[in-house]
Amino acid sequence: MHVAASQSQGSGKEDDERLQELLSGIDDGELQAILRDVYRRDYEQEEFLQAVKGITVSIMPVLQKFPQYKTAYRLLLEPERQILFRVPWVDDAGRWRCNRGYRVQFSSALGPYKGGLRFHPSVNLSIVKFLGFEQIFKNALTTLPMGGAKGGADFDPKACSDREIMAFCQSFMTELYRHIGADTDIPAGDIGVGPREVGFLYGQYKRITRDRGGTLTGKGHTWGGSEIRPEATGGKRCVVSGAGNVAQFCVEMLLEKEAIVLTMSDSQGTIFAKEGLSRKTLKKAGRRGLGGQLSELEEEGVEYREGSKPWTLDDLGEVFAAFPCATQNELDGEGARALVKAGVKLVMEGANMPTTAEAADALHKADAKLVTGKAANAGGVAVSGLEMAQNRGLIPWSRQQVLDKLEGIMESIYEETTSAAKEYDTTLVDGANIASFIRVAEAVLEQGTV
Repeated sequence: MHVAASQSQGSGKEDDERLQELLSGIDDGELQAILRDVYRRDYEQEEFLQAVKGITVSIMPVLQKFPQYKTAYRLLLEPERQILFRVPWVDDAGRWRCNRGYRVQFSSALGPYKGGLRFHPSVNLSIVKFLGFEQIFKNALTTLPMGGAKGGADFDPKACSDREIMAFCQSFMTELYRHIGADTDIPAGDIGVGPREVGFLYGQYKRITRDRGGTLTGKGHTWGGSEIRPEATGGKRCVVSGAGNVAQFCVEMLLEKEAIVLTMSDSQGTIFAKEGLSRKTLKKAGRRGLGGQLSELEEEGVEYREGSKPWTLDDLGEVFAAFPCATQNELDGEGARALVKAGVKLVMEGANMPTTAEAADALHKADAKLVTGKAANAGGVAVSGLEMAQNRGLIPWSRQQVLDKLEGIMESIYEETTSAAKEYDTTLVDGANIASFIRVAEAVLEQGTV
């Protein structure tokens, strides 16, 4: 079924404080009115409001210089379509189960909707909306013709057998297929949705529609996927959070550059290798059949610190760079201050919105560079776009061809980000948001009220 964001505004002192927090630092009356409308509709969606506030603060100089962009921004703050549906399935014990599925198609101004599917118990409408909103601008940075979307379900694949995961994916796609297509919406993977899940989803889509096109990306490269798709998503001492695709290949690439990688993490704790993780340990962690339990990796020189985050380990020592690659808001003010104390010079986001405003402020005051995930982690969606092109042309490209094209895209992202940051005398994070927003806003204005 389709749902509209039509909730009534909350009441009480707490709600007033949350509204004031959303409006703080926003002096423009028209922009304040736009944000009040967002709050009135979506006051309970904390992650989405956080993303809106972050983008708004970044692009304020553009909105002041080009007031006509406020009209486009008003439209971009409301998804073009929000889809909410039940996902019934049967577990191995024969019990009927039911989860909730989502797809938020945020903007098609630049092309078909494009964005991942996340399977995790924490998934709700707010998280899907914040991810879809951020995806608009990440996709715009690549210069490829892709709009922004996101989806998923409050389903935990870690707790299920392969048969149960297949049953869930088939049920999920039995509803989602009505809303996607190679010219409409091309989902991909995200947290909890790897090659196995994409395979089951695509198989069911093909079964229902008989479509052999590129309607999902992240497929196996022997049946329509692109070379280097997993790696594209993300002698110095570095800390990495997360244990999924982005984190694994971030570690792999750092090891290739002879960095010393001290940590990886999951929802229960952190593995810490004082002398650095080895490729042998990474291989055990990755592609890994552990059900996500990093605690099973303990060995000589590798400790598992239950309940700890990579940034706040007491004996972490000196750190040059940090790579938050797990989930939203994982690097908070306390974590950022601990990194600053450890001497961090660079924080490069691999996850979506992993750094809180308090953490970003602490890093800025310490002159540590913060590179937004919209730029640093755009390789994944860029290669998804290249996979779409290969599917359309029915011609697979070699690994080197994909690498060459990706390198050109990432160089373009860097140039546009730094150029915007220089023009508006701001940070690289704001530069990425500005460059991507201008591209989308111009498309919205030229296409009219659609």
